[in-house]
Amino acid sequence: MNNKMNVTASHWVLIVALLFAAFACYLLVEPYINSIVMAFILSLLMFPIHEWIERKLPKHKNIVALLSCIVLTFIIVMPLMLVFSAIVQQGSVFSQNMYQWVTGGGIQEVIAHPWVVTGLDFVNEYLPFDAINPQDIAQKAAEFATSLGSNLVAMSAKILGDATNFLMNFFLMLFVLFFLLRDHDKLIAAIRHILPFSRSQEDRLLSEIEKVSKSAVMGSFLTAIAQGAAGGFGMWMAGFPGLFWGTMMGFASFIPVVGTALIWIPATAYLLITGDTGWGLFLAVWSIAVVGSIDNVLRPLLMQGSAGMNTLMIFFSLLGGIHLFGLIGLIYGPLIFAITMVLFNMYEEEFKEFLDGQDRS
Repeated sequence: MNNKMNVTASHWVLIVALLFAAFACYLLVEPYINSIVMAFILSLLMFPIHEWIERKLPKHKNIVALLSCIVLTFIIVMPLMLVFSAIVQQGSVFSQNMYQWVTGGGIQEVIAHPWVVTGLDFVNEYLPFDAINPQDIAQKAAEFATSLGSNLVAMSAKILGDATNFLMNFFLMLFVLFFLLRDHDKLIAAIRHILPFSRSQEDRLLSEIEKVSKSAVMGSFLTAIAQGAAGGFGMWMAGFPGLFWGTMMGFASFIPVVGTALIWIPATAYLLITGDTGWGLFLAVWSIAVVGSIDNVLRPLLMQGSAGMNTLMIFFSLLGGIHLFGLIGLIYGPLIFAITMVLFNMYEEEFKEFLDGQDRS
């Protein structure tokens, strides 16, 4: 009996030591955790391509993993570079046109528009705000237009710094991805060996993690690309720089509740106020009927079937994920929810007799 107690105590010591060591390891990799998680998810998305290359070169695992990483680089980096250069060019043209419009009296015309005058009168009379002077708005707009050049320089420097940081994280992710693809079978076998579950439970858990990881990426990023493309087309038809504003709408689609309306509502208002009523109505109808329906239909469709998660759960997983983790939370949120649902289902099956007995009591 004493021997049994000693063994149990040693087991607890080992578990506690392992938890401390695991936490220390987490602190070491925590600054790079997003790159590691993205490498894991991209390995799932890239695995069909990796398997196809591996069938062509079955005895060269290192070369196969390297080729898969090179393919991924061309798929992601090259289009991003082309889009980024076009965005910079269109953004520069837009800033110049904006400056000319404001300094040429365009803002004065907008302020003098009857709709704007009526709206400002309503705000000043009925809403508990300080009185808004139209001339103050014109002055602020002129100051903004005057400082737009220096602001663009500062923004360009920040974008360059972010791009450098992105490249560093991307190459770190590629480094991790290389080993995940090369040693995929060994890693899965090790995870299965460590998990204290039955084989069927391990299959369910790993399958759900794979499914939700793919659906989170596809649901969020493909929706953003689709909304950006559709929104950019609508903006281009209405006379705006399509690629620049389409990209802005793609980024705005990640913002819960507001989404692409952050871009198209001011653009529509501008068109209506400046007299382009037809194009303003077109942009509003296009954005609501086409761009909005993409978010309402495509995202839930791509994220369906994740551990029985309904639309409401998916919404809160995305909202909470962004709140806690930032943009990467679009992946973390659904993944945490889905794993919790799978573990809950496993708990329900494991203690089914006890739970049924509690229901009957």
